[in-house]
Formats: sequence, structure tokens, C-alpha cells
Amino acid sequence: FGLVKLLITETQRVPIIVGGSNSYIEKLVEDPMLMFKYKYDSCFIWIDVEQSVLNRRVDMRVDQIIFIPDADYTKGIRQCIGVRGIERYLREETNIYGDDESKQMSLQASISSIKRNTRMLICNQLDKIQRLISEKMWSVHYIISTDVFKEDLDEAWMNTVFATMPRYCEEISQKRSSQNYY
Repeated sequence: FGLVKLLITETQRVPIIVGGSNSYIEKLVEDPMLMFKYKYDSCFIWIDVEQSVLNRRVDMRVDQIIFIPDADYTKGIRQCIGVRGIERYLREETNIYGDDESKQMSLQASISSIKRNTRMLICNQLDKIQRLISEKMWSVHYIISTDVFKEDLDEAWMNTVFATMPRYCEEISQKRSSQNYY
């Protein structure tokens, strides 16, 4: 986070921050030492997906991550999302006396736990966005990108998300020109 702050404040360029957790973005914008919100006009864009579609996507991604046969799980494993959820299974798997059925049940329970916990993280992020809107009075543009996950991803992204963004950037530009910021 410190490097991001340094790059933004020292380069004298217009910062464009994409992604990251809502907590980091809030800290960057609201930090009284940085005075980010006083130095820069902000344009917040919330790209959202219908909950049912997002849940299916989470389930699919967890399954893909769990069942990558040649993945290297030896580096930084305790830092990864889902490790705590599968820890019980990993411990039981090494038990040479455990039967395959018990191990399979433990694996399925662990995978379900990872999916459930990931969904909870998503809900927490949604709550944080709502708090930033209601308590911090952030103006957040909302784009629903559910179609991106239902169609050809590249085409849907271009039509749903990318095509909408220039409008928001134009709003900022017009605001700056009308207030003689240049």
C-alpha cells in the first residue's frame, strides 16, 4: 500500500486505481495525510454480477482451483483463500487408516466450506460498497455485468462494461472544465 501511495503522490500523474479490496481503496481515498479526495476528482465504478450467477462462478472457480493436477501448492499456501477450509481434509488425507469414503466426504465438506466462505467474502465486499455510498457519501456508478458471465466473455465485456466507462470519464472531464481546474 505504501508503494502505491508513493507512486500516486510523487509522479504527478492522474491516478487510475482498478480493483483491489474496498478497504484498500477506502484507505487510499480517505487517508488524511494523502488528501487524495481533495487533490483528485474520483470516479468510482462498481461492476456487479447477479448473485445467482456470481455464486455459480465462485463454485466453478473453486472446483477449478482445487482440481488442478499440476498446481504447486507449496509456496505461500497458508496465505491462500480456501486453505483453512480444506485444512481438515489435508490432515485426514495423511491418515493411512482412513478409508476412501471418509476422505471423499471430508473433501466435499471442505470444498463446500471454501465456496460458502468465498460467498461470505463477496457479501462483505457488497456491504462495504453500500457503506461507502451511504456513510462516506461516495458517488458510485453501477454497471451490472451479468451478461459477461453468460455470453462470450470478451464480446460481453466490451459491450457491457468497457463501452459504458467513457461516459463516466466524460462526466469527470466536463466537471473539471466547468470549474476551471486546468
